[in-house]
Amino acid sequence: MVSVAILGTVAAVFIAATIYLGWYGYKSTKDNAQFLLGKNKANPVLIALSYGATFLSTSAIVGFGGMAAKYGLSIVWLATLCILVGTIVAFMFFGKGTRRIGNKLGAFTLADLLGKRFNSPSIRTVVSLIVIIGMPIYTAAVLIGGVNFVSVTVGIEEDVALLALSLIVALYVTIGGVIAVMYNDALQAGIMFVGMMFILVFTFWQLGGVTEAFESLSALWDIKVTDPDYAGLISSGMNGWTDMPTFGTPIWLTVVTTLLLGVGIGSIAQPQLAVRFMSAKDDKTLNKSMAIGAVFVFLVLGTAFTIGPLSNVFFYDLHGMTSTEYLSNSDLIIPTFVNELFAELTFGDLFISIFILALVCATISTMAALLHTMGASAGYDLWGQIKERRGQKLDITRDQVKSLKASRVCTLIMMVIVVILAYVMPGNIIAKATTIFMGLTAAAILPTFAYGIFCKSVSPTAAKISIACGAVSWAFWAFFIEQGTSTKIGLCQALFGEPYLIEGLVNYVDPLVIGLPISAVVLVICHFIFKDRYEIPETVASE
Repeated sequence: MVSVAILGTVAAVFIAATIYLGWYGYKSTKDNAQFLLGKNKANPVLIALSYGATFLSTSAIVGFGGMAAKYGLSIVWLATLCILVGTIVAFMFFGKGTRRIGNKLGAFTLADLLGKRFNSPSIRTVVSLIVIIGMPIYTAAVLIGGVNFVSVTVGIEEDVALLALSLIVALYVTIGGVIAVMYNDALQAGIMFVGMMFILVFTFWQLGGVTEAFESLSALWDIKVTDPDYAGLISSGMNGWTDMPTFGTPIWLTVVTTLLLGVGIGSIAQPQLAVRFMSAKDDKTLNKSMAIGAVFVFLVLGTAFTIGPLSNVFFYDLHGMTSTEYLSNSDLIIPTFVNELFAELTFGDLFISIFILALVCATISTMAALLHTMGASAGYDLWGQIKERRGQKLDITRDQVKSLKASRVCTLIMMVIVVILAYVMPGNIIAKATTIFMGLTAAAILPTFAYGIFCKSVSPTAAKISIACGAVSWAFWAFFIEQGTSTKIGLCQALFGEPYLIEGLVNYVDPLVIGLPISAVVLVICHFIFKDRYEIPETVASE
């Protein structure tokens, strides 16, 4: 195990910096507006690093890195999608529109923005409920990734790691709001970058070089292709760790529709990322942030999806087994790989400590953003809706103290829910839990989000029907058809005595592929059917 003295020193410096930034956020947070958006505190570098650190969590590094060990370099296409769609398209198109309309309407969350854009309190309520119900699953998966890594590399009890990580995040998010979150994100993004570069360099060094590493990975498949234990993978479409699976096979459908599209497209409609756009001062800030964010995403994701497949060569050389043979739980592959890779090095403890810190940062940064988003949805969106329906108009300028307290209390409550979920969720769940939430938000929210951003005159009724159809169709496919989700949830088994209602290749099609097109088509049709048009009043605009 890693040296306690070295790890303790590295951790102490990190904790001190986190405490300071939490205190800075607290001193800078005077009202709920600053707790929610922290406007005028965000420069291009801060937004880019905060966006990247929020986007890339232990779910990406540990969960999807483990999936890359199983399915190979085909997962690298996810890095491409995350750069093109999740970063460039998100910043250039959705980011600028989100910032401008959010500023005109005085919106503080994605639910708030959509509710005001469509002049519909019910849309705001539904979107906030999607966040409150679905996001804890994703947050728990991120937490599990961090706990697994710390437990494997440091050797401490999982319960201790879980509670410690949860407490750190809860404290500085609750006290410092989004200002503390974004500044800590920037710090943690820098540490993540250094840690991932270390692991990439030493992986290639250990395997004899870049060319030699990939040649060894290809040769290893030539050995394993005759192994009876791999007959199932081969019959399901697997062609090796350096090739794409066969088109239309179960593994191809899993890799493309769930792992690639589920995150690559689902990232656009993430509420915690939309807040980063809304905190920008102007469009020039977003342009600069996009360039920095794209480089960061490429290097961090590219590293995770490269070392995952190459871990097969490392474990085979060391133990005579591939990654999935050595570790049945894919969520433990990357933590174990890092621990064993550096074990024999002279300064191994220092390198492991740096990477532990990098993965802890990946956990904390994303958890903080998600927790802040859930607290804002519950404390600002829902609480504000309740007040307005009781005839008490929520005025952000007159009701700062109460609304700030509500956001902080709700943040703590959501953290408790996340911890409970982390205890009860099964193994091998990190990547799947991520695609579940991102798929749900894309299917339910993305068409309406784009509709509100790009169309001048919109139909609130069309938006409501689109959200409902997207959410319902996604949920039906997830709970009753797609084998990955339906078997883990168990609702279909409980109601009908079968793990899914239909058997065949459709079991491997992600719910996003069903729900998103339905939501989009319904929106287009309803736009022409319903004539209740709403435009942003000119008197509201204040660029």
